[in-house]
Amino acid sequence: MTNPEHFTGSSGTGSHETPGMDTRLQELVLDSQDIAGFLTDLAVVAADRLSTPGSTVHAGITVIRHKRPKAVASSDDEARALDELQNGFGEGPCLTALRTKSPLLVPDLAGEHRWAPYMKVAQAQGVASILAVPLDLAGDAEAVLNLYSNRSHGFSAEDISTVESFARQAAGSLRLVLRITQLSEAKADLSTALQSRTIIDMAVGAVMAENRCSRETAFEILTKASSTRNIKLREVAAAVIASISGEKEIKTYFDA
Repeated sequence: MTNPEHFTGSSGTGSHETPGMDTRLQELVLDSQDIAGFLTDLAVVAADRLSTPGSTVHAGITVIRHKRPKAVASSDDEARALDELQNGFGEGPCLTALRTKSPLLVPDLAGEHRWAPYMKVAQAQGVASILAVPLDLAGDAEAVLNLYSNRSHGFSAEDISTVESFARQAAGSLRLVLRITQLSEAKADLSTALQSRTIIDMAVGAVMAENRCSRETAFEILTKASSTRNIKLREVAAAVIASISGEKEIKTYFDA
């Protein structure tokens, strides 16, 4: 583990085993409709695994977008509020773990002198210890799993090991979700491009027939109309087709 000195002397809620976690994460990947949904489920699972009677753990996930941290998922409102507060201060254990790409434990907020403004607010919210573990997304994005306990020394050595193992598994699953999302977006972009090309080609053919001109001339007529009216070429083409056939919905052979 990176920075092991951060974890010395902690005594927590006990160990939490992880059998079946791989299967659960695989289910999350298969069930998720989008990245936000996957991350929310991930936060809920993490909080549930680490919470015990008398020791509630809240989990949030922060990612870097356009060089700025953003709370994107949480197990509950408390976790989201804590993440957003930290992002507002611009400093804290979770942001430090994210930036250094190293796990970081604050076993007792009352004895922590770093990030004083945030520590004071977090304590007022009932937080006594914080564990932050980055998710290695292999350059696809930057994210960190933030865990908040209402007990000082709320994360044991076994808990930390469990969370690190969970984070590794989760990062692998999240990379898969990102790939699936990227492929889905690429498919949607391709479908849109093909549909636009089909509509434009049909409009060019209509203009050629109407004006008895070449394809190049017909295309120039359409592009000139697009420029003059300051509207997209696809919209001009769609208007041409609609004026001739009344057809407004043009499907390609690639539409599902």
